[in-house]
Amino acid sequence: MIDFEKAALLKLAPIDPREVADTVGPLIIPGEELRAAFKTVRDFVVFTNKRVIAVNVQGMTGKKKDFTTLPYNKIQAFSVETAGHFDMDAELDLWFSGLGRVRFEFRGRSDVRGISQLIASCML
Repeated sequence: MIDFEKAALLKLAPIDPREVADTVGPLIIPGEELRAAFKTVRDFVVFTNKRVIAVNVQGMTGKKKDFTTLPYNKIQAFSVETAGHFDMDAELDLWFSGLGRVRFEFRGRSDVRGISQLIASCML
């Protein structure tokens, strides 16, 4: 599960959503589409057209996984900080009703503007 106390994940790097489609496929509902995916060493986050799915891979073998769903319709506000010239990392903060802030930190080459447009188009 995401550590909601610290409200952050390790720095995420972009991957092809098809790489994790088999893992999150059983959670996907009719009409839901994978739009983007990002990965740390083992954990990953998937952005669909309906929600964010954070997957925490556990145990030595990685067979045990914790899936956390964060629906866009529960977002009250969000903030995007793009990568700069010296600070190559980007951040996305999402404020959820009843949960508080969740922060995703991305490596500089990640398209956080595209993610913010996806979130805006799905929640507004």
